[in-house]
Amino acid sequence: MPRLVVAFNSRLAALVVSMVVISAIVMALAGAGPAGTARAQGAPVAAYKTAAKQAIVVDYETGAILFQQNADALVPPASMSKLMTLAVVFKALRDGKLRLDEEVLVSEDAWRRGGAPSRTSAMFVPVNTKVTVEELLQGIVVQSGNDASIALAERLAGSEPAFAKMMEAEARRIGLTRATFRNATGLPHAEHLMTARELAHLTAYLIREFPDHYKRFGQTEFKFRKHLFRNRNPFVSADIKGDGLKTGFTQASGYGAVGSVARGDRRLIVVLNGLETSISRRDEAVKITEWAFKGFSPYQLFAGGEIVGQARVWGGESFYVPLTGGDEPVTILLSRLPMKQRLAAEITYQGPLKAPIAKGQRVATLRARSILTNTVNEVPLYAAEDVAEASVVRRGLDSIAMFAFRWVADQAAGLVEKL
Repeated sequence: MPRLVVAFNSRLAALVVSMVVISAIVMALAGAGPAGTARAQGAPVAAYKTAAKQAIVVDYETGAILFQQNADALVPPASMSKLMTLAVVFKALRDGKLRLDEEVLVSEDAWRRGGAPSRTSAMFVPVNTKVTVEELLQGIVVQSGNDASIALAERLAGSEPAFAKMMEAEARRIGLTRATFRNATGLPHAEHLMTARELAHLTAYLIREFPDHYKRFGQTEFKFRKHLFRNRNPFVSADIKGDGLKTGFTQASGYGAVGSVARGDRRLIVVLNGLETSISRRDEAVKITEWAFKGFSPYQLFAGGEIVGQARVWGGESFYVPLTGGDEPVTILLSRLPMKQRLAAEITYQGPLKAPIAKGQRVATLRARSILTNTVNEVPLYAAEDVAEASVVRRGLDSIAMFAFRWVADQAAGLVEKL
């Protein structure tokens, strides 16, 4: 694996309130060089442009963000928000609050607002009919049935509005801090909003937490009574060989899709939204997936056990603790573009760290961003050695030193703003 030549500029060190950020510019000398130390194997791939209004591509194993466009914009997610509905249902099944063979009533309200009379995506369950949870799940995954979604919401929470509150609470629990839910279906509501980044985060959660239920997303068709439903998700139906997960469309959101594709030892999560047609959604899903698999290679920044940087410690026998990526080499994913690449890197941690600190304890994160492609990698960093708690006198002196350093940093920041 090729190794990048890196150099940290310590003059860029800065202290920020509630977060110590040691910033650095990493000059990655890729391609042209005596040894060609950082040239990726394979044909180079150009920087990507998408027709989607919102998009993100994430490498599942490393969390590297290979591409993003308006990924933090809060927009209507349409039926893609049914992934949150399913997350709540899967958890209820795991917790024993629901059974796959349990029969659930499709009420008149579920039938009228989500079934045949609604003229929306429906499983077409007759009014006041009972169907199993297993069938309802297939109706949501394959057909995006709004009637099935409302029926399960009513079963678990008594009403769809109450279920929406459950969705939002569960979203906060798993780390979705901005999403707001007002229904179980994704049908238009001004306050029913998500970001592409949150949809990617939710997808990773479903893959990790519910491997048995996750297999459902690759189901290509589902027959319910006289109806045969086929999965419209291009990550399943097109020649991508993906295994899910969900599509969405409303007039406000445009055409969107959430997909996951595994090839070899790599898995990608792709979120697209705001496309103009279902055909452009399919074409974009194929293009961006192929680009992401072909266009990136791993690069080694540091050897296993090599010191990456250091973090300030309060109240310890040492003022700083050295940081390492662990026993394995620190690697990141970078584009195969045939030119020199520049990285902006920073080590971040909630600081100062408080002693005692144990060797191997995760205490910081290395965040490396490609200036050229905006690819973002985040690597956990660990304490390379133990730092014992200091004496009371030493801790007092350390507090004075930290206060003085913070005051100097604040004055320097104020001077920079004036300049």
